[in-house]
Amino acid sequence: MESASKCRVGCRVEGRALPATVAYHWWPTSRIAGLRMIVVLGSINADLFFSVATLPVAGETVLTPGYALRPGGKGANQAAAAARAGAETRMAGCVGADPFAELVLSALSEAGVDTQCFRIVDGVTGTAMVCVDAAGENQIVVASGANMAVTADQVPDAWLTPATTLVLQMEIPIIENERLIERARTAGCRIILNLAPAAEISETALAALDVLIVNQGEAASLAGTTREPSSHALSFSKDWACAAVVTLGANGAVFAKDGALWQIGALAVDAVDTVGAGDCFVGVLAAKLDGGFDLADAVRHASVAAALACTRVGAQNGLPTDRDIKDRIGELEPARR
Repeated sequence: MESASKCRVGCRVEGRALPATVAYHWWPTSRIAGLRMIVVLGSINADLFFSVATLPVAGETVLTPGYALRPGGKGANQAAAAARAGAETRMAGCVGADPFAELVLSALSEAGVDTQCFRIVDGVTGTAMVCVDAAGENQIVVASGANMAVTADQVPDAWLTPATTLVLQMEIPIIENERLIERARTAGCRIILNLAPAAEISETALAALDVLIVNQGEAASLAGTTREPSSHALSFSKDWACAAVVTLGANGAVFAKDGALWQIGALAVDAVDTVGAGDCFVGVLAAKLDGGFDLADAVRHASVAAALACTRVGAQNGLPTDRDIKDRIGELEPARR
């Protein structure tokens, strides 16, 4: 039997600690000692979901009978997606000293994510208001809260090795992403940045990436102009010498690497909720690259996973398992050049 090591879930800060119900998670020591893993530094939120017939327009009030409280946040969603897809996954971030902290960290732990390097800070846990209409489309407003207290030094040097895949997004202070990218590049990690939501980041950070993932709107923002998604993918890949993926929602994705361009479709599903589908794509892509898949196969698995996430309600509640993805992978044709 493998020996196990006890890891604290949530750090003690200024005398406070998380409730005992989320206090411990067990990790085999053989999986901790320098093997492949995914490390996520990013946001974690409590999501308030409102199901509405139609999304409100400016100045309009839309009534709905109730709401649901679920775990979310781009960083947490991506970490949970990677773990459910079978990858050893660790995440660092911040929660507030409020009741939402237990909810969101418990969900991550249940998904199999090691949360020992979370901090509890003064203020509120990040919170999102999510409206989803009858067609599965959404509007989201996020109160960043504790996410703005996240720092790169929460990720220990021991987590950054050539066997590490680092996953980042843009819902924490950008300077902290840049600082961790610099450390990760020096350590020889694979670095994946999901430039979402779109915001400016240094050329130095972009040039250090192995994989850049954006949707069509984020691609246009990064380029400063609107072009065909394939043109964006080729341009980003050339400019920053990385693999560049542009996701296209129900139309799949295009991606470029070393001057070559691929495209892939999307699995046909009846979507009920698109919240978190993009995060699922990122997490599963990271998991498959971490597992030794080539880029085209990793994108194929990520595309299937993202589609499956749309068939269930909730950003994390709807995340597929690795078995779910394997059961449907044959329904999506491989990427083509």
